[in-house]
Amino acid sequence: METILAAFALILDPQVLWVILASAFFGMFVGSMPGLSATMATALLVPVTFFMGPVPAIAAIVTTTAMAIFAGDIPGCFLRIPGTPASAAYTDEAYMMTRQGKGEMALGAALVFSVIGGVFGTIVLMSFAPALADFALRFSSFEYFWMALLGLTCAVIISPQSQLKGIVSLILGLMISCIGIGVATGYPRFTFGYFELTGGVPLIPALVGMFAVSEILRYVVAPRLAAPPVQTRLGNIFTGQLGLIRTYRKGLLRGSVIGTLIGAMPGAGADIAAWVSYATSKKFSRQPEKFGTGHVEGIVEAGAANNAALGGAWIPALVFGIPGDSITAIAIGVLFMKGVNPGPTIFMNNPELLYAVFLSFILANLLMLPVGWLAIKSAGRLLSVRREILMPIILLFCIVGAFATNNTVFGVTTMLVMGVIAYLLEENGFPVAPIILGLVLGSMVEENFISSMQKADGSILGFFSRPIAGTLGAVTVLIWLSPLLLWLWRRRRAAGASA
Repeated sequence: METILAAFALILDPQVLWVILASAFFGMFVGSMPGLSATMATALLVPVTFFMGPVPAIAAIVTTTAMAIFAGDIPGCFLRIPGTPASAAYTDEAYMMTRQGKGEMALGAALVFSVIGGVFGTIVLMSFAPALADFALRFSSFEYFWMALLGLTCAVIISPQSQLKGIVSLILGLMISCIGIGVATGYPRFTFGYFELTGGVPLIPALVGMFAVSEILRYVVAPRLAAPPVQTRLGNIFTGQLGLIRTYRKGLLRGSVIGTLIGAMPGAGADIAAWVSYATSKKFSRQPEKFGTGHVEGIVEAGAANNAALGGAWIPALVFGIPGDSITAIAIGVLFMKGVNPGPTIFMNNPELLYAVFLSFILANLLMLPVGWLAIKSAGRLLSVRREILMPIILLFCIVGAFATNNTVFGVTTMLVMGVIAYLLEENGFPVAPIILGLVLGSMVEENFISSMQKADGSILGFFSRPIAGTLGAVTVLIWLSPLLLWLWRRRRAAGASA
């Protein structure tokens, strides 16, 4: 009890509270800017933390991250431009709801369920951190390979129309992810002599291009067809949210659990958690045919998952000093800089600091409600801006965001090329989301496959030799075979009925 009271004293210090409030607005602003990710927002904070103590420094990182992950939903809903990669999974869903005059429901769901998922992840972090961290550390290249394949399978599941076209888009994304230095050979692949391509195709410019530039091109080519959203102003974003909680309580719990578990795995993150959770939501939904047409169920589950993953990512970071994602890697560096060593000893040497981190998570997520409401109301003015004025401004923001990724024109070029590719694909009925997922997970599949083959001396059976890997492998293969098994079962049942 003394430790908890000491943690409250640390977090309720006026200086810490001011830092949290300022970080909330900063994270909300950066996250809502296309091309500026939550990781970039955290990195920009590092020089400022030089002048802070350990508690306000970590509180600033936690608050900024939570706000930025949610804020990515705002431009996704209004403009079909995900502010962060974690929002890309359900950008089309949210944008379609705005086109149908349901923007306040989409943004309200994104806000409310992000808060619930974030609080859930924090509670799990406080209660089961050592056990979950031990489970996450049992993951080797075999388990990560199957996890990545399971994530790629989501690309086919979330394809709104033809699964064959979803597979084609996924293969294209995997092919693009092969550009750069080969994992096994260390030799440049498909770079065509361009030095900039040795590092691969940058994700953020590609993401902005495929969602934002393609939408701008669609407006330029056919302004009348690319009509603005139906509604011109937002209503109360909290109306009907209690009903959504009651209706989708199972999905909310499932998304929060999936987000926390995936976040706890080193190297995973909120973006993968959102994709997997969205696909799971569609798979278990009673109305899977509505996904992709403006259905709030996917936003509920994936929105809870991406914020729950933030708490999960801190589990291996605090318990073992192993970063769960790029954001916790920055946070660990800040802690070391402040003389605090993350790991098992932190529970004994700095328990009050540990509980202060937990409290900052809860405070940041609760603060997200009023700050998020203000951000949504401010951004809602976009609905009344004429498209011929809005589109050039969006393009300008996209160019700035793509350039800021690496401070090179190459990012802008990548954005424009990927935008043209996405426009041509969508005009012919090919979904864009599987390409993004292929880009995100392609290198992860390749690296873990090569590493696992080396460990198993080239034997495929090695991928099923470990308990967790074997379970994940069996589940993945079963999902792949489920359409065939279902077809055989229906055929056998039909034959029995006719007999």
